Amino acid sequence: MVDAPRYLLGLDAGNTVIKAVLFTLDGKQVAAHGIDGATHQPAAGMVERSVPELCDNARVAIGQCIAKAGIDARQIAAIGTAGHGNGLYLLDTDRQPLLGIQSLDSRAAQLAGILDRRAGKALHAICLQRPWPSQTPVLLAWLKQNRPDLYGRAGTLLFAKDVLTWYLTGELASEISDMSGAGLVRMPEAVYDEELMRLYGLEDAQGMLPPLHQPSDVVGTITTQTAARTGLAEGTPVVAGLFDVVASAMGSGAALPGSASVVAGSWSINQVFSTEPVKDERVFMVAAYGPNRYANMENSATSAANLEWYVRALIERGAHHDDPFGFVNELIGQVSPRHDDPLFQPFLYGGRLGSHYRASFFGLAGWHSEGHLLRALYEGVMFEHRRHVSVLADAGVGMDQAVLSGGGSRSAHWPQIFADGLGVPVTVAEARETGALGAAMMAAVGVGLYQDEVEAAGAMTRAVQTYVPDPAMAAHYERRYGIWSTLNAASDPIWQELLSERPHAG
Repeated sequence: MVDAPRYLLGLDAGNTVIKAVLFTLDGKQVAAHGIDGATHQPAAGMVERSVPELCDNARVAIGQCIAKAGIDARQIAAIGTAGHGNGLYLLDTDRQPLLGIQSLDSRAAQLAGILDRRAGKALHAICLQRPWPSQTPVLLAWLKQNRPDLYGRAGTLLFAKDVLTWYLTGELASEISDMSGAGLVRMPEAVYDEELMRLYGLEDAQGMLPPLHQPSDVVGTITTQTAARTGLAEGTPVVAGLFDVVASAMGSGAALPGSASVVAGSWSINQVFSTEPVKDERVFMVAAYGPNRYANMENSATSAANLEWYVRALIERGAHHDDPFGFVNELIGQVSPRHDDPLFQPFLYGGRLGSHYRASFFGLAGWHSEGHLLRALYEGVMFEHRRHVSVLADAGVGMDQAVLSGGGSRSAHWPQIFADGLGVPVTVAEARETGALGAAMMAAVGVGLYQDEVEAAGAMTRAVQTYVPDPAMAAHYERRYGIWSTLNAASDPIWQELLSERPHAG
Protein backbone atom coordinates (compact mmCIF):
# COMPACT_ATOMS: atom_id res chain seq x y z
CA MET A 1 0.00 0.00 0.00
CA VAL A 2 2.96 2.36 0.49
CA ASP A 3 3.44 3.02 -3.23
CA ALA A 4 -0.17 2.42 -4.29
CA PRO A 5 -1.88 5.30 -6.13
CA ARG A 6 -4.30 7.44 -4.16
CA TYR A 7 -7.77 8.56 -5.17
CA LEU A 8 -10.55 10.94 -4.26
CA LEU A 9 -14.24 10.01 -4.04
CA GLY A 10 -16.92 12.54 -4.97
CA LEU A 11 -20.60 11.97 -4.17
CA ASP A 12 -23.26 14.01 -5.95
CA ALA A 13 -26.87 13.88 -4.75
CA GLY A 14 -29.10 15.48 -7.37
CA ASN A 15 -32.87 15.77 -7.19
CA THR A 16 -33.18 12.20 -8.43
CA VAL A 17 -29.82 10.52 -9.08
CA ILE A 18 -27.09 9.86 -6.52
CA LYS A 19 -23.66 9.32 -8.08
CA ALA A 20 -20.39 8.04 -6.66
CA VAL A 21 -17.38 8.96 -8.79
CA LEU A 22 -13.73 8.03 -8.18
CA PHE A 23 -10.98 10.35 -9.41
CA THR A 24 -7.21 10.34 -9.53
CA LEU A 25 -5.48 13.17 -7.68
CA ASP A 26 -5.23 15.09 -10.98
CA GLY A 27 -8.97 14.83 -11.62
CA LYS A 28 -9.16 11.96 -14.10
CA GLN A 29 -12.29 9.85 -13.69
CA VAL A 30 -11.57 6.24 -12.80
CA ALA A 31 -15.03 4.79 -12.17
CA ALA A 32 -18.59 5.92 -11.51
CA HIS A 33 -21.92 4.47 -10.53
CA GLY A 34 -25.30 6.18 -10.28
CA ILE A 35 -28.65 5.14 -8.84
CA ASP A 36 -31.90 6.81 -9.89
CA GLY A 37 -34.15 7.34 -6.89
CA ALA A 38 -37.91 7.56 -6.75
CA THR A 39 -39.72 10.90 -6.61
CA HIS A 40 -43.03 11.03 -4.77
CA GLN A 41 -45.73 13.59 -5.48
CA PRO A 42 -48.31 13.17 -2.70
CA ALA A 43 -50.26 16.22 -3.91
CA ALA A 44 -50.11 18.89 -6.59
CA GLY A 45 -46.92 20.94 -6.24
CA MET A 46 -45.33 18.51 -3.77
CA VAL A 47 -42.08 16.77 -4.78
CA GLU A 48 -40.58 14.50 -2.13
CA ARG A 49 -38.07 11.67 -1.75
CA SER A 50 -37.36 9.00 0.84
CA VAL A 51 -34.33 9.88 2.97
CA PRO A 52 -33.65 6.19 3.82
CA GLU A 53 -33.74 5.40 0.09
CA LEU A 54 -31.26 8.20 -0.60
CA CYS A 55 -28.88 6.70 1.97
CA ASP A 56 -29.35 3.17 0.64
CA ASN A 57 -28.79 4.34 -2.93
CA ALA A 58 -25.58 6.02 -1.77
CA ARG A 59 -24.49 2.72 -0.22
CA VAL A 60 -25.04 0.86 -3.49
CA ALA A 61 -23.46 3.58 -5.64
CA ILE A 62 -20.32 3.69 -3.48
CA GLY A 63 -19.94 -0.08 -3.38
CA GLN A 64 -20.42 -0.46 -7.12
CA CYS A 65 -18.02 2.41 -7.87
CA ILE A 66 -15.26 0.85 -5.77
CA ALA A 67 -15.92 -2.55 -7.36
CA LYS A 68 -15.74 -1.11 -10.88
CA ALA A 69 -12.45 0.63 -10.06
CA GLY A 70 -10.98 -2.55 -8.62
CA ILE A 71 -9.06 -0.65 -5.94
CA ASP A 72 -8.45 -1.12 -2.25
CA ALA A 73 -10.71 1.38 -0.47
CA ARG A 74 -7.75 2.34 1.74
CA GLN A 75 -6.35 4.09 -1.35
CA ILE A 76 -9.11 6.72 -1.13
CA ALA A 77 -7.48 9.76 0.45
CA ALA A 78 -10.69 11.67 1.19
CA ILE A 79 -14.36 11.99 0.31
CA GLY A 80 -16.32 15.08 -0.72
CA THR A 81 -20.06 15.52 -1.14
CA ALA A 82 -22.24 17.76 -3.28
CA GLY A 83 -26.00 17.92 -3.51
CA HIS A 84 -28.92 19.96 -4.76
CA GLY A 85 -29.56 23.06 -2.72
CA ASN A 86 -32.72 24.16 -0.96
CA GLY A 87 -35.65 21.81 -0.56
CA LEU A 88 -35.89 20.51 3.00
CA TYR A 89 -34.31 17.49 4.68
CA LEU A 90 -35.11 16.86 8.33
CA LEU A 91 -34.01 14.39 10.95
CA ASP A 92 -36.08 14.00 14.09
CA THR A 93 -34.85 14.59 17.63
CA ASP A 94 -33.54 10.99 17.71
CA ARG A 95 -31.47 11.65 14.54
CA GLN A 96 -33.77 9.49 12.43
CA PRO A 97 -35.04 10.50 8.94
CA LEU A 98 -38.22 12.55 9.12
CA LEU A 99 -38.80 14.24 5.73
CA GLY A 100 -37.17 14.85 2.35
CA ILE A 101 -38.49 17.61 0.07
CA GLN A 102 -36.79 18.30 -3.26
CA SER A 103 -36.01 21.70 -4.75
CA LEU A 104 -38.67 21.29 -7.46
CA ASP A 105 -41.41 21.53 -4.81
CA SER A 106 -43.85 24.45 -5.03
CA ARG A 107 -46.29 23.79 -2.16
CA ALA A 108 -45.17 26.95 -0.38
CA ALA A 109 -45.75 29.32 -3.30
CA GLN A 110 -48.53 31.24 -1.55
CA LEU A 111 -46.56 31.50 1.69
CA ALA A 112 -43.47 32.68 -0.21
CA GLY A 113 -45.53 35.53 -1.63
CA ILE A 114 -46.84 36.46 1.81
CA LEU A 115 -43.35 36.41 3.34
CA ASP A 116 -41.96 38.44 0.45
CA ARG A 117 -44.59 41.15 0.81
CA ARG A 118 -44.18 41.23 4.58
CA ALA A 119 -40.43 40.99 4.96
CA GLY A 120 -38.79 40.54 1.55
CA LYS A 121 -36.68 43.69 1.68
CA ALA A 122 -35.60 43.10 5.26
CA LEU A 123 -34.66 39.51 4.46
CA HIS A 124 -32.66 40.55 1.41
CA ALA A 125 -30.79 43.14 3.46
CA ILE A 126 -29.52 40.31 5.67
CA CYS A 127 -29.14 37.22 3.43
CA LEU A 128 -29.14 38.77 -0.11
CA GLN A 129 -32.15 36.67 -1.06
CA ARG A 130 -35.91 37.12 -1.10
CA PRO A 131 -38.37 34.31 -0.29
CA TRP A 132 -39.30 31.83 -3.03
CA PRO A 133 -41.37 28.62 -2.98
CA SER A 134 -38.79 25.81 -2.57
CA GLN A 135 -36.37 27.86 -0.48
CA THR A 136 -35.49 25.88 2.64
CA PRO A 137 -36.73 28.35 5.29
CA VAL A 138 -39.97 28.96 3.38
CA LEU A 139 -40.65 25.21 3.27
CA LEU A 140 -39.84 24.95 6.98
CA ALA A 141 -42.23 27.82 7.71
CA TRP A 142 -44.88 26.06 5.59
CA LEU A 143 -44.35 22.90 7.62
CA LYS A 144 -44.74 24.86 10.85
CA GLN A 145 -48.06 26.26 9.67
CA ASN A 146 -49.49 23.20 7.91
CA ARG A 147 -47.87 20.16 9.55
CA PRO A 148 -47.21 21.16 13.15
CA ASP A 149 -47.02 17.49 14.09
CA LEU A 150 -43.98 16.96 11.84
CA TYR A 151 -42.50 20.34 12.75
CA GLY A 152 -42.68 19.46 16.41
CA ARG A 153 -40.69 16.26 15.81
CA ALA A 154 -37.94 17.96 13.79
CA GLY A 155 -34.50 17.92 15.35
CA THR A 156 -31.97 18.86 12.66
CA LEU A 157 -32.22 20.64 9.30
CA LEU A 158 -29.88 19.32 6.62
CA PHE A 159 -29.34 19.56 2.86
CA ALA A 160 -29.15 16.61 0.47
CA LYS A 161 -25.37 16.30 0.70
CA ASP A 162 -25.45 16.72 4.48
CA VAL A 163 -27.66 13.63 4.67
CA LEU A 164 -24.82 11.74 2.99
CA THR A 165 -22.29 13.16 5.47
CA TRP A 166 -24.51 12.04 8.36
CA TYR A 167 -24.91 8.58 6.82
CA LEU A 168 -21.15 8.18 6.29
CA THR A 169 -19.83 9.69 9.51
CA GLY A 170 -22.70 9.96 11.98
CA GLU A 171 -21.95 13.70 12.22
CA LEU A 172 -24.57 16.45 11.84
CA ALA A 173 -22.92 19.23 9.84
CA SER A 174 -23.45 21.69 7.02
CA GLU A 175 -21.41 24.41 5.35
CA ILE A 176 -21.68 27.95 4.09
CA SER A 177 -22.45 27.42 0.38
CA ASP A 178 -25.69 25.49 0.96
CA MET A 179 -26.73 27.63 3.91
CA SER A 180 -26.13 30.90 2.05
CA GLY A 181 -27.76 29.51 -1.09
CA ALA A 182 -30.86 28.86 1.01
CA GLY A 183 -30.92 32.31 2.60
CA LEU A 184 -30.17 30.96 6.07
CA VAL A 185 -27.06 33.01 6.94
CA ARG A 186 -26.18 36.68 7.26
CA MET A 187 -24.11 37.88 4.33
CA PRO A 188 -21.35 38.59 3.55
CA GLU A 189 -20.13 37.06 6.82
CA ALA A 190 -21.94 33.74 6.18
CA VAL A 191 -22.93 33.18 9.81
CA TYR A 192 -26.20 32.23 11.48
CA ASP A 193 -28.40 35.15 12.51
CA GLU A 194 -31.31 35.21 14.98
CA GLU A 195 -32.99 38.23 13.36
CA LEU A 196 -33.00 36.40 10.01
CA MET A 197 -34.82 33.42 11.53
CA ARG A 198 -37.31 35.74 13.23
CA LEU A 199 -38.19 37.36 9.89
CA TYR A 200 -39.03 33.92 8.49
CA GLY A 201 -41.18 33.24 11.56
CA LEU A 202 -38.72 30.54 12.61
CA GLU A 203 -37.17 31.95 15.77
CA ASP A 204 -37.93 28.63 17.49
CA ALA A 205 -36.00 26.72 14.79
CA GLN A 206 -32.55 28.17 15.53
CA GLY A 207 -31.63 24.96 17.34
CA MET A 208 -32.37 22.88 14.22
CA LEU A 209 -29.42 24.42 12.38
CA PRO A 210 -26.36 22.13 12.44
CA PRO A 211 -22.75 23.22 13.06
CA LEU A 212 -21.59 25.45 10.19
CA HIS A 213 -18.30 24.78 8.36
CA GLN A 214 -16.21 25.85 5.39
CA PRO A 215 -16.66 23.50 2.38
CA SER A 216 -13.19 21.94 2.70
CA ASP A 217 -13.34 21.38 6.46
CA VAL A 218 -13.00 17.74 7.50
CA VAL A 219 -16.17 17.13 9.52
CA GLY A 220 -15.84 13.42 10.23
CA THR A 221 -14.50 10.05 9.14
CA ILE A 222 -16.00 6.82 7.87
CA THR A 223 -17.37 4.84 10.80
CA THR A 224 -16.95 1.13 11.41
CA GLN A 225 -20.61 0.57 10.56
CA THR A 226 -20.43 2.58 7.33
CA ALA A 227 -17.24 0.77 6.28
CA ALA A 228 -19.03 -2.57 6.65
CA ARG A 229 -22.04 -1.34 4.66
CA THR A 230 -20.28 0.43 1.80
CA GLY A 231 -16.83 -1.11 1.39
CA LEU A 232 -15.13 2.17 2.31
CA ALA A 233 -12.19 2.12 4.70
CA GLU A 234 -12.85 3.08 8.30
CA GLY A 235 -11.28 6.41 9.19
CA THR A 236 -11.36 7.93 5.67
CA PRO A 237 -11.82 11.72 6.03
CA VAL A 238 -15.06 13.32 4.81
CA VAL A 239 -15.24 17.08 4.14
CA ALA A 240 -18.29 19.33 4.50
CA GLY A 241 -18.82 19.60 0.71
CA LEU A 242 -20.59 22.05 -1.59
CA PHE A 243 -23.92 23.24 -2.92
CA ASP A 244 -23.98 21.29 -6.20
CA VAL A 245 -24.18 24.29 -8.52
CA VAL A 246 -20.99 25.69 -7.02
CA ALA A 247 -19.42 22.21 -7.10
CA SER A 248 -20.32 21.81 -10.77
CA ALA A 249 -18.74 25.17 -11.59
CA MET A 250 -15.59 24.17 -9.69
CA GLY A 251 -15.44 20.83 -11.46
CA SER A 252 -15.76 22.54 -14.83
CA GLY A 253 -12.81 24.82 -14.05
CA ALA A 254 -14.65 28.05 -13.17
CA ALA A 255 -12.91 28.71 -9.86
CA LEU A 256 -11.34 32.15 -10.27
CA PRO A 257 -13.15 35.36 -9.31
CA GLY A 258 -14.49 36.85 -12.53
CA SER A 259 -15.13 33.50 -14.16
CA ALA A 260 -18.65 32.51 -15.22
CA SER A 261 -20.52 29.23 -15.15
CA VAL A 262 -23.72 28.11 -16.82
CA VAL A 263 -25.19 24.83 -15.57
CA ALA A 264 -27.84 23.21 -17.75
CA GLY A 265 -29.08 20.63 -15.28
CA SER A 266 -32.45 20.16 -13.63
CA TRP A 267 -32.14 23.85 -12.80
CA SER A 268 -31.00 26.72 -14.98
CA ILE A 269 -27.94 27.97 -13.10
CA ASN A 270 -26.12 31.10 -14.22
CA GLN A 271 -23.35 32.34 -11.97
CA VAL A 272 -20.48 34.79 -11.95
CA PHE A 273 -17.81 34.50 -9.25
CA SER A 274 -16.49 37.49 -7.31
CA THR A 275 -14.59 38.57 -4.20
CA GLU A 276 -17.51 40.75 -3.07
CA PRO A 277 -21.19 39.72 -3.12
CA VAL A 278 -23.57 41.53 -5.45
CA LYS A 279 -26.20 43.42 -3.44
CA ASP A 280 -29.00 43.76 -5.97
CA GLU A 281 -32.55 42.56 -5.33
CA ARG A 282 -32.95 41.54 -8.97
CA VAL A 283 -30.30 38.83 -8.52
CA PHE A 284 -31.79 35.55 -7.30
CA MET A 285 -29.14 34.51 -4.79
CA VAL A 286 -25.56 34.86 -3.66
CA ALA A 287 -23.75 31.82 -2.25
CA ALA A 288 -20.56 32.10 -0.21
CA TYR A 289 -18.05 29.29 -0.63
CA GLY A 290 -15.03 30.66 1.22
CA PRO A 291 -13.48 33.84 2.63
CA ASN A 292 -14.01 36.58 0.00
CA ARG A 293 -15.46 33.99 -2.39
CA TYR A 294 -19.00 34.45 -3.73
CA ALA A 295 -21.11 33.00 -6.51
CA ASN A 296 -23.70 35.51 -7.76
CA MET A 297 -26.56 33.52 -9.28
CA GLU A 298 -29.68 33.78 -11.36
CA ASN A 299 -31.43 30.41 -11.17
CA SER A 300 -34.75 28.67 -11.84
CA ALA A 301 -36.08 25.15 -12.38
CA THR A 302 -36.33 25.74 -16.13
CA SER A 303 -33.41 23.93 -17.76
CA ALA A 304 -32.73 20.30 -18.65
CA ALA A 305 -35.55 19.15 -16.35
CA ASN A 306 -37.79 19.99 -19.32
CA LEU A 307 -35.88 17.56 -21.54
CA GLU A 308 -35.90 14.89 -18.82
CA TRP A 309 -39.70 15.17 -18.63
CA TYR A 310 -40.06 15.02 -22.42
CA VAL A 311 -37.84 11.94 -22.69
CA ARG A 312 -39.57 10.07 -19.87
CA ALA A 313 -43.11 11.02 -20.86
CA LEU A 314 -42.89 10.79 -24.65
CA ILE A 315 -39.75 9.00 -25.83
CA GLU A 316 -39.14 6.28 -23.24
CA ARG A 317 -42.72 5.06 -23.18
CA GLY A 318 -42.68 1.42 -24.16
CA ALA A 319 -38.89 1.39 -23.65
CA HIS A 320 -38.40 1.44 -27.41
CA HIS A 321 -35.16 3.46 -27.41
CA ASP A 322 -31.93 2.10 -25.97
CA ASP A 323 -30.34 5.57 -26.02
CA PRO A 324 -33.18 8.09 -25.67
CA PHE A 325 -30.97 11.17 -25.29
CA GLY A 326 -28.88 10.08 -28.26
CA PHE A 327 -32.13 9.71 -30.20
CA VAL A 328 -33.08 13.28 -29.19
CA ASN A 329 -29.81 14.68 -30.51
CA GLU A 330 -30.17 12.69 -33.73
CA LEU A 331 -33.62 14.22 -34.33
CA ILE A 332 -32.35 17.74 -33.65
CA GLY A 333 -29.46 17.18 -36.04
CA GLN A 334 -31.96 16.51 -38.83
CA VAL A 335 -33.54 19.96 -38.47
CA SER A 336 -32.23 23.23 -39.93
CA PRO A 337 -33.34 26.28 -37.95
CA ARG A 338 -35.89 28.56 -39.62
CA HIS A 339 -37.41 31.88 -38.66
CA ASP A 340 -40.89 30.37 -38.19
CA ASP A 341 -39.90 27.36 -36.08
CA PRO A 342 -42.11 26.67 -33.03
CA LEU A 343 -41.27 28.15 -29.65
CA PHE A 344 -41.13 26.43 -26.25
CA GLN A 345 -41.82 27.97 -22.86
CA PRO A 346 -39.66 25.94 -20.39
CA PHE A 347 -41.81 26.32 -17.29
CA LEU A 348 -42.87 22.77 -16.40
CA TYR A 349 -41.96 23.53 -12.79
CA GLY A 350 -42.86 27.23 -12.74
CA GLY A 351 -40.52 30.14 -13.43
CA ARG A 352 -38.24 32.57 -11.66
CA LEU A 353 -40.81 35.33 -12.26
CA GLY A 354 -43.72 33.29 -10.96
CA SER A 355 -44.56 29.80 -9.73
CA HIS A 356 -47.74 30.05 -11.85
CA TYR A 357 -45.76 29.93 -15.10
CA ARG A 358 -46.48 26.87 -17.27
CA ALA A 359 -44.79 25.15 -20.20
CA SER A 360 -46.10 25.00 -23.75
CA PHE A 361 -45.14 24.65 -27.39
CA PHE A 362 -46.33 27.56 -29.54
CA GLY A 363 -46.52 28.07 -33.29
CA LEU A 364 -46.78 24.46 -34.43
CA ALA A 365 -47.66 23.72 -38.04
CA GLY A 366 -48.47 20.50 -39.84
CA TRP A 367 -45.04 20.26 -41.46
CA HIS A 368 -43.17 20.35 -38.16
CA SER A 369 -41.59 17.14 -36.93
CA GLU A 370 -40.52 15.90 -33.50
CA GLY A 371 -37.08 17.31 -34.29
CA HIS A 372 -38.63 20.78 -34.53
CA LEU A 373 -40.28 20.29 -31.13
CA LEU A 374 -37.01 19.23 -29.55
CA ARG A 375 -35.02 22.05 -31.10
CA ALA A 376 -37.66 24.47 -29.80
CA LEU A 377 -37.22 22.93 -26.35
CA TYR A 378 -33.44 23.36 -26.53
CA GLU A 379 -33.86 26.99 -27.66
CA GLY A 380 -36.52 27.78 -25.04
CA VAL A 381 -34.27 26.52 -22.25
CA MET A 382 -31.38 28.59 -23.64
CA PHE A 383 -33.62 31.67 -23.86
CA GLU A 384 -34.45 31.47 -20.14
CA HIS A 385 -30.71 31.08 -19.39
CA ARG A 386 -30.20 34.19 -21.55
CA ARG A 387 -32.81 36.12 -19.56
CA HIS A 388 -31.02 35.16 -16.33
CA VAL A 389 -27.65 36.21 -17.76
CA SER A 390 -29.09 39.62 -18.70
CA VAL A 391 -30.21 40.16 -15.09
CA LEU A 392 -26.67 39.47 -13.87
CA ALA A 393 -25.27 41.83 -16.50
CA ASP A 394 -27.66 44.59 -15.41
CA ALA A 395 -26.45 44.05 -11.83
CA GLY A 396 -22.84 44.60 -12.91
CA VAL A 397 -21.62 41.01 -13.23
CA GLY A 398 -21.88 40.17 -16.91
CA MET A 399 -20.03 37.38 -18.67
CA ASP A 400 -17.92 37.57 -21.83
CA GLN A 401 -17.35 33.81 -21.84
CA ALA A 402 -18.74 30.89 -19.87
CA VAL A 403 -18.08 27.31 -18.89
CA LEU A 404 -21.09 25.05 -19.57
CA SER A 405 -21.72 22.02 -17.36
CA GLY A 406 -24.62 19.80 -16.39
CA GLY A 407 -26.41 17.25 -18.54
CA GLY A 408 -26.97 19.80 -21.30
CA SER A 409 -23.22 20.10 -21.88
CA ARG A 410 -23.12 16.48 -23.09
CA SER A 411 -25.39 17.17 -26.04
CA ALA A 412 -23.95 17.32 -29.54
CA HIS A 413 -26.03 20.46 -30.24
CA TRP A 414 -26.93 22.31 -27.04
CA PRO A 415 -23.48 23.90 -26.37
CA GLN A 416 -23.47 25.53 -29.82
CA ILE A 417 -27.05 26.75 -29.29
CA PHE A 418 -25.90 28.31 -26.01
CA ALA A 419 -22.89 29.97 -27.66
CA ASP A 420 -25.00 31.34 -30.52
CA GLY A 421 -27.90 32.44 -28.30
CA LEU A 422 -25.84 33.96 -25.48
CA GLY A 423 -23.36 35.49 -27.92
CA VAL A 424 -20.27 34.39 -25.95
CA PRO A 425 -17.73 31.56 -26.33
CA VAL A 426 -18.85 28.51 -24.36
CA THR A 427 -16.31 26.00 -23.06
CA VAL A 428 -17.20 22.44 -22.08
CA ALA A 429 -15.02 20.71 -19.51
CA GLU A 430 -13.39 17.33 -19.96
CA ALA A 431 -15.09 16.00 -16.82
CA ARG A 432 -18.60 14.68 -17.32
CA GLU A 433 -19.39 14.50 -13.60
CA THR A 434 -18.43 18.05 -12.72
CA GLY A 435 -20.46 18.15 -9.50
CA ALA A 436 -18.74 15.07 -8.12
CA LEU A 437 -15.37 16.44 -9.26
CA GLY A 438 -16.01 19.74 -7.48
CA ALA A 439 -16.78 17.78 -4.32
CA ALA A 440 -13.59 15.75 -4.76
CA MET A 441 -11.63 19.00 -5.19
CA MET A 442 -12.87 20.19 -1.80
CA ALA A 443 -11.81 16.85 -0.33
CA ALA A 444 -8.34 17.31 -1.83
CA VAL A 445 -8.05 20.78 -0.30
CA GLY A 446 -9.35 19.50 3.03
CA VAL A 447 -6.58 16.92 3.43
CA GLY A 448 -3.85 19.27 2.20
CA LEU A 449 -3.27 17.93 -1.30
CA TYR A 450 -3.92 21.43 -2.71
CA GLN A 451 -3.78 24.83 -1.05
CA ASP A 452 -7.18 26.07 -2.23
CA GLU A 453 -9.86 25.62 -4.90
CA VAL A 454 -7.91 27.66 -7.46
CA GLU A 455 -4.84 25.42 -7.20
CA ALA A 456 -7.07 22.33 -7.23
CA ALA A 457 -8.88 23.54 -10.37
CA GLY A 458 -5.56 24.19 -12.11
CA ALA A 459 -4.46 20.61 -11.44
CA MET A 460 -7.76 18.72 -11.70
CA THR A 461 -9.81 20.34 -14.49
CA ARG A 462 -9.32 20.60 -18.25
CA ALA A 463 -11.37 22.02 -21.13
CA VAL A 464 -12.32 19.62 -23.90
CA GLN A 465 -13.94 21.98 -26.43
CA THR A 466 -14.87 25.62 -26.94
CA TYR A 467 -17.89 26.62 -29.00
CA VAL A 468 -17.60 30.02 -30.70
CA PRO A 469 -20.74 32.01 -31.57
CA ASP A 470 -21.73 31.82 -35.24
CA PRO A 471 -22.22 35.44 -36.39
CA ALA A 472 -24.80 34.24 -38.93
CA MET A 473 -27.08 33.10 -36.06
CA ALA A 474 -26.96 36.34 -34.04
CA ALA A 475 -29.88 38.06 -35.78
CA HIS A 476 -31.87 34.80 -35.84
CA TYR A 477 -31.70 34.40 -32.08
CA GLU A 478 -32.14 38.09 -31.33
CA ARG A 479 -35.44 38.07 -33.24
CA ARG A 480 -36.69 34.80 -31.77
CA TYR A 481 -35.70 35.80 -28.22
CA GLY A 482 -37.77 38.97 -28.63
CA ILE A 483 -40.80 36.99 -29.83
CA TRP A 484 -40.33 34.44 -27.02
CA SER A 485 -40.19 37.22 -24.42
CA THR A 486 -43.35 38.80 -25.82
CA LEU A 487 -45.07 35.40 -25.73
CA ASN A 488 -44.22 34.93 -22.06
CA ALA A 489 -45.53 38.37 -21.15
CA ALA A 490 -48.76 37.72 -23.07
CA SER A 491 -49.15 34.30 -21.43
CA ASP A 492 -48.90 35.61 -17.88
CA PRO A 493 -52.58 36.57 -17.44
CA ILE A 494 -53.62 33.29 -19.07
CA TRP A 495 -51.47 31.30 -16.63
CA GLN A 496 -52.98 33.31 -13.77
CA GLU A 497 -56.49 32.55 -15.03
CA LEU A 498 -55.66 28.87 -15.56
CA LEU A 499 -54.75 28.44 -11.90
CA SER A 500 -57.66 30.48 -10.61
CA GLU A 501 -60.67 28.59 -9.25
CA ARG A 502 -62.94 31.54 -10.03
CA PRO A 503 -65.36 31.26 -12.97
CA HIS A 504 -63.84 32.53 -16.19
CA ALA A 505 -64.65 36.20 -16.74
CA GLY A 506 -65.46 35.59 -20.41
